[in-house]
Amino acid sequence: MAGSMLSIGECMVELMQAEGGMLRQGYAGDTFNTAYYARLFAPADWTVEYLTAVGTDVVSQEMLAFIEGTGVGTAHIARIEGRMPGLYMIHLKNGERSFSYWRSTSAAKLLADDPERLRAAVEKVDVVFFSGITLAILAPDAVDTLLSELRRAKASGKRVVFDPNIRPRLWDEATRMRTTLEAGARAATMLLPSYDDEATHFGDASVGATIERYRGLGVKDIAVKDGANGVTLQFGEAERRHVPAASVSHIVDTTSAGDSFNGSFLARLAAGDSPADAAAFAARVAAAVIGHHGALVEREKLPAAR
Repeated sequence: MAGSMLSIGECMVELMQAEGGMLRQGYAGDTFNTAYYARLFAPADWTVEYLTAVGTDVVSQEMLAFIEGTGVGTAHIARIEGRMPGLYMIHLKNGERSFSYWRSTSAAKLLADDPERLRAAVEKVDVVFFSGITLAILAPDAVDTLLSELRRAKASGKRVVFDPNIRPRLWDEATRMRTTLEAGARAATMLLPSYDDEATHFGDASVGATIERYRGLGVKDIAVKDGANGVTLQFGEAERRHVPAASVSHIVDTTSAGDSFNGSFLARLAAGDSPADAAAFAARVAAAVIGHHGALVEREKLPAAR
């Protein structure tokens, strides 16, 4: 059955390592990465749209052209005079990454400043995806606007998917970070957290503790990503399932491991796969992605969906 997905967040200019010590420019960001992989593996009759804001400068124009070239829709991307996309650089050491950011004038910080545009976009789709980074870059009033719309979508029966994707450097205060992330979870029907983040910032002693905490916030479906330990699924009242991680022959760059899982997982759910089958496929995609540089890996380098 045809359907549609909307991903909400920030796409940035990405500078990554290339051969010979050079830097290669790309475009990425957790929610756009998720949209990219969802578009790769979703059924052909599904649409995947992106909601953000960019400037009117040349870099913004190039970013829009790139997004359109991936097959992700740009109809819900606002153009804001005097603003530009944010930029980040990936630093790699033994396959693990760290980042430097330049995003003080990022247009995406204003993505929820037009409530009517936001509501119109959400009303048109079946699945909405957002992340903790989406919430972190917004002003408090804009967070309230976005979460109010997502709660409305949840109440109307839409699938609202949230990855807490905890990045403490983006928050001014740890208590506000945790409170806002919990508010994001309450607005969602599905959660895709990473256990390492949850253990570090919420003190969860186990994957099961993460699941129970978020179930207590009203989240129906949860898939906890735990790196090499695999994924644990709790969907509705069905039996809890564990899906092993896919084998990885060589780690090059762990950028977008979680995002590629998110996008391919949601895509395969849209195609009718069971949560366990969708998670197993998404684990194979993530394993392939971390064997290459950069956040967005070409389709031909990834596993084929059934």
